[in-house]
Amino acid sequence: GILQHPDGTVLKQLQPPPRGPREQEFYNKVYDSDCCDRILLELREYLPKYFGVWSPPTAPNDIYLKLEDVTRKFNKPCIMDVKIGQKSYDPYASAEKIQQQVSKYPLMEEIGFLVLGMRVYHVSSDSYETQNQHYGRSLTKETVKDGISKFFHSGYCLRKDVIAASIQKVEKILEWFEGQTQLNFYASSLLFVYEGSCQATTVRLSDVTLAEKRRVPKGLLSGGDVLEYNNNIHVINSTENGKIEASVGKGLSKFYALHKKSCSKRHHSQLSLKVENSEQDNVWKSSTCITQEHLNGNVLPQLEKVFYHMPAEPKESAKVEVRMIDFAHVFPSNTKDEGYIYGLKNLITVLQNILDN
Repeated sequence: GILQHPDGTVLKQLQPPPRGPREQEFYNKVYDSDCCDRILLELREYLPKYFGVWSPPTAPNDIYLKLEDVTRKFNKPCIMDVKIGQKSYDPYASAEKIQQQVSKYPLMEEIGFLVLGMRVYHVSSDSYETQNQHYGRSLTKETVKDGISKFFHSGYCLRKDVIAASIQKVEKILEWFEGQTQLNFYASSLLFVYEGSCQATTVRLSDVTLAEKRRVPKGLLSGGDVLEYNNNIHVINSTENGKIEASVGKGLSKFYALHKKSCSKRHHSQLSLKVENSEQDNVWKSSTCITQEHLNGNVLPQLEKVFYHMPAEPKESAKVEVRMIDFAHVFPSNTKDEGYIYGLKNLITVLQNILDN
């Protein structure tokens, strides 16, 4: 599995040859300090950062790849691992290996991707729902849209802001693949991560540009603070000094890093909610005091009816990461990676259908 280093990076143990050395060689090539290849330099944007290799002092022969923990900045990370491409075996695979891989998911060539697992935080129950690779392999051409949409559901509503941001990021990766002919990727994945907890960002009205951009009326909140919302609920702590801060907690990611849970228990004094209805060009205001105990009752479903119909924030406001991972089967090439491109296009189509419907 993936281990966590005390400095916040993650450690992926090197696989046996030839897979492990091949993945290490790939990272070394892309992150070479002397690299001046535009294609490889651009590729870095879509990978976890690479910090070389590491070995524990007690076992110097155990080699680990030291990588960026993409989930670290998230409080309640929702994570999905999607294998991309029409083939999950490389050009040098034996007939037995090919048959083994094809039998695992015969629809890979037609669909172009496979959900290897997902972990979704549900606001309603303050818990995670986990699906493993068997879930992904059970999805057919007819059910794959509903199967993936489960990843973007908070327990109350579909996170359309996250889907829109994810589409943008996958399109950027597709653009890179359309413009390169030097590498082909097999059995490689996209790691999707987004923030599942309820959050709000505070900004000052003195930032005139942002205030005008959001079209927020002055005086909406005392002290000159403005709350930015996306299309899910935001639970806000109003502290004694009057500042607004979001309620946060640390999550556990089983797919990318073994995080330690560390939930800070803060005093929740009251809940302050302000809603702007820009479509009707008027402001509907609500301010109420709710104790933390009530948040587990019937209050949140009622609040959801209000927030569910709010205009979504611009796509870039969603806290989303999409990174390429797993490079044990990357090979030099002189043609476009048509299998990977096919999978990316199909995945974008499915995400767009979820968003539109």
